[in-house]
Amino acid sequence: MPVTRHQGGVNTSEIGTTTEELPFPDPTAFHVWFDDFDNWEADQWVVSGTAAGTGAIQNADGGVVRLTNAAADDNATFPQWSGDDAAGVVETWKFIAGKKLWFKARMKVSDATQSDFVMGLQITDTTPLAVTDGVYFRKDDGDANLDFVVIKDSTATTQTAASTVANDTWMTLGFYYDGVSTIFVFKDDQRIAKSAVTNLVDDEELTVSFGVQNGEAVAKTMDVDYIMVAKER
Repeated sequence: MPVTRHQGGVNTSEIGTTTEELPFPDPTAFHVWFDDFDNWEADQWVVSGTAAGTGAIQNADGGVVRLTNAAADDNATFPQWSGDDAAGVVETWKFIAGKKLWFKARMKVSDATQSDFVMGLQITDTTPLAVTDGVYFRKDDGDANLDFVVIKDSTATTQTAASTVANDTWMTLGFYYDGVSTIFVFKDDQRIAKSAVTNLVDDEELTVSFGVQNGEAVAKTMDVDYIMVAKER
């Protein structure tokens, strides 16, 4: 396919604004966070759970971090973003009416049945599997069903078994908030569900949150290739 060249640039700004003459899309229009996991900085994450380790970069194309638990039932590793100082979790995302928001991650777990995991946006919490506020994917111990949770003050709208998870198999998980009334849910870039925003947490900030817990006394792993969050300002 031939490349289309716009030598004068491409601009997304309104005419008459500060950035109207930029030769590229206005970077101030969106808040964007992206981690490709070519490195793992321990002080960028606050890790809860009982696992001794946190994460380790793998010899894998594209950059992959692996969370590895010890061989004990309910052993767990749950990182939350700390803003590069590990002094505490930093919450930098908020759902606001009229502002679109996107989340996407590529990940896999070693055991699709005997493990729990979460991936998404949550409040600061040392027990992310039972968090009171957030928008995230969850898989419970004892099944391979992928659930999607929208929860505020412990009242949830849950898309139960929206899809399934397989052992040691890469998948992309994503959601898109249209800024109005709906969150669209995706797996492997195919829409699998949609959620009303009745229980959307819109009164406080959230943080990037993910992790895995053993469902039996056998070590489990979670590999994460990347996580992306973007929101209209």
